[in-house]
Amino acid sequence: MAAMPKQHEYQQETQLEFPEVSSVWLRAFLEVARLGSFTGAARTLGWTQSAVSRQISTLEGALGGAPLFDRLPRGVRLTEAGRVLVPYAEAIAESLHGAVRELAALREVAGGRLRFGAFATADAGLVPQALAAFHAAHPRVRVTREEGFTPALLDRLTAGHLDLAIVSTTGRAPLEAYELHHLLDESLYVAVPAGHPLAGSAPVRLGRLADAEWISGSSRPEGTLLDVALRQGFRPHVAHVVGEWTAKQGYVAAGLGVALVPALAAASVRPDVRLVPVLDEGGPARAVYAATVRGRSPVPAVEAFVGALREAAVSVGAPARATA
Repeated sequence: MAAMPKQHEYQQETQLEFPEVSSVWLRAFLEVARLGSFTGAARTLGWTQSAVSRQISTLEGALGGAPLFDRLPRGVRLTEAGRVLVPYAEAIAESLHGAVRELAALREVAGGRLRFGAFATADAGLVPQALAAFHAAHPRVRVTREEGFTPALLDRLTAGHLDLAIVSTTGRAPLEAYELHHLLDESLYVAVPAGHPLAGSAPVRLGRLADAEWISGSSRPEGTLLDVALRQGFRPHVAHVVGEWTAKQGYVAAGLGVALVPALAAASVRPDVRLVPVLDEGGPARAVYAATVRGRSPVPAVEAFVGALREAAVSVGAPARATA
């Protein structure tokens, strides 16, 4: 069995395998190799000839001491060691140039990626408009999107799986740990069948529907839009638990109950359903934010996307709130 190498032998091999080499030395080396002259390289680089010579000597020392150039009466010529080094030095230089290009693209939002999440009704109008505008302005940014409820999106954001999350204050989600970019304040509507007595009426207080059967995504109002009913003094009876928004509309149209609809989803209501504005008492039903993690440097695309979201929020134009 072969003897294990001694510790100092391993350290020497490691040092030879991973020498500390400055990119400045490699730049000087490639320029001298290209021009065959210390003087010509110095002129191109804007250095003195002695500075170029010093960089080459330092590089030779770092790589084990073998000369990289034969010094001739007129100019220099690559040695065999120099010829071996050229392609590696060129690859390193190209990698550094590539890194600089990619970093510049990030700063200019001309590359990189954006990972964001949004809750379902934000996807009805706000997100598509913002995403279309963002893609038109920054077509080379790779965008991925997730859909979920606000608490799950915040968990994904905290874990580093998302760069930004579009969230709401539904369910009083804890938002204190996040940097919040306000997008809009959202009012509510009650969706009723086309033949309902309140269809087409003026804004109503939610209490007028205290005895109605409700359609909601959860059997409990806590943590849902129906949380507003609790704040207005009654506990709604959830007759049907329906998670998907278009399915809720079907239940409403069939006369099986009524449902709360946020302003962001108002434009996508089917024609056999009517929306009745809810009087806001004490402020809007919920606020909508673009959230990032406080203290964490966001990717450059985040700022541009937040701008697109704010413009889309104005365009979507969550209707003005009805007040008493």
